[in-house]
Amino acid sequence: MEDEKKFKTKTGYCHVLPDKIVLTRDGIIGNISQTVNGNGIFRILLIYSAISIFLLYKTYSSFIKGQNLFALFFVVIAFYLIYSIIKSINNSATPIIHRDKIKEAKFIKAIPRVTRSRFEILFEDEKGKIKKRIIMLPGSLNDGENETEKAVEIMKSKKIITL
Repeated sequence: MEDEKKFKTKTGYCHVLPDKIVLTRDGIIGNISQTVNGNGIFRILLIYSAISIFLLYKTYSSFIKGQNLFALFFVVIAFYLIYSIIKSINNSATPIIHRDKIKEAKFIKAIPRVTRSRFEILFEDEKGKIKKRIIMLPGSLNDGENETEKAVEIMKSKKIITL
């Protein structure tokens, strides 16, 4: 494994090997993420769906009671969750991405104090479907700028991304 490069992510580490990318979870945040998500996103999308259904019910009941402001509030949140579910349906939480299956990889720079920097990797899974794996980088409280620079350099040197 002398050709391995490693950088920090939000929940652990990303190991860039000659033939694959391996994401490992480390520490408290990684353990919580592993418990909640596992290696798939189905469970979290199911939770979002249940919350959306509940909010749509609350919208209806608030509208019937004449509480139009609450109804508007609930419907906006419900539709935002539904939009997020639709947008995330092809995401993956797989810990291993084979480099020969990568179709596209791009780096998205953080908006300071609003979002984190991240890599979005489009790859073909074992079933032949195109999936998207998001690799979130550390935030500003965890030396995010330096870790992001390190991660971008590693991904460039391994020819996964080109900027």
